[in-house]
Amino acid sequence: MSFSIWIKRLLLISLMLITTVIILISGRVQLQSNKQIASDLSSESAAWSPSHLPQQTAQQKEKLQSFSKSSVKTTPSPKPKAQLESTNNQQSKLKNLPQYSFQITQAFKEYRPRYEIALAHPNNYGERHSTDINGISVNNQAIIVLHETGGSASSAINTFQVPHEDDDRQVSYHTLVKLDGTVVYIVSPEKRAFGAANSVFDGPNGSETVQTNSNLPPSVNNFAYHVSLETPPEGHNEQPTHVGYTDAQYYSLAWLIAQSSVPDERITTHKAVDRSGQKNDPRSFDFNKFFSLLHSFRQPIS
Repeated sequence: MSFSIWIKRLLLISLMLITTVIILISGRVQLQSNKQIASDLSSESAAWSPSHLPQQTAQQKEKLQSFSKSSVKTTPSPKPKAQLESTNNQQSKLKNLPQYSFQITQAFKEYRPRYEIALAHPNNYGERHSTDINGISVNNQAIIVLHETGGSASSAINTFQVPHEDDDRQVSYHTLVKLDGTVVYIVSPEKRAFGAANSVFDGPNGSETVQTNSNLPPSVNNFAYHVSLETPPEGHNEQPTHVGYTDAQYYSLAWLIAQSSVPDERITTHKAVDRSGQKNDPRSFDFNKFFSLLHSFRQPIS
């Protein structure tokens, strides 16, 4: 072998070794970077995720349980006197609503579902308004509206993450519970998810609804927290019933709602609040099972 060939081979081997070292160093740096990103995401999601509630500050807990506070005000629009009087009557009834407080139980502390963050596109949710379109202050107590996706969880999430300029197509939930019990956070609680257009809540204090857009009918969205259950594959149809939801879904749903101060009588369904006559979800929902679990996770403070 000539000296020149030997030198060329030695240089080639040296270049290969140097390249390998660079790749190893880059991979180590990238791995550390990925670990740091994962850590940052975990910390960020923990800032408002109910799965970290016991470690959160009082201010963060209040944020999670506040469904109707907002600094946004609307511009009044002229409306018939009868509608103004109806709104005033509704608000006078709300002034006398009782306040509720609950404490979580040991069973709640022992249950920890998986969770994910899948944020909706900003076009698909908005602010909670402090006044209606007439400029009248609104202070409805929160309600929780239960839904089902109708299809897969991934399909629903994809819909929420696609921007829609048309008001009629903007839609979202605050939270979704997958078939395996995973809790998916989609819209932060202090924001107004677009989960129930043309809707009214009929509760112990009468009918409640708020109109915040003159181009759309009044709805419960301004004071509602929308939670949906993923529909089982057997229910991906228009039938009035299906096989029902998994035990994991009931446990995670009860665990989630146990962290709120919303009383039992203000937990309702999409079917109950809908005024379009087109909604019947959540189909095959077992309220007895749900409330039994909810009461095992939280108790009223007397």
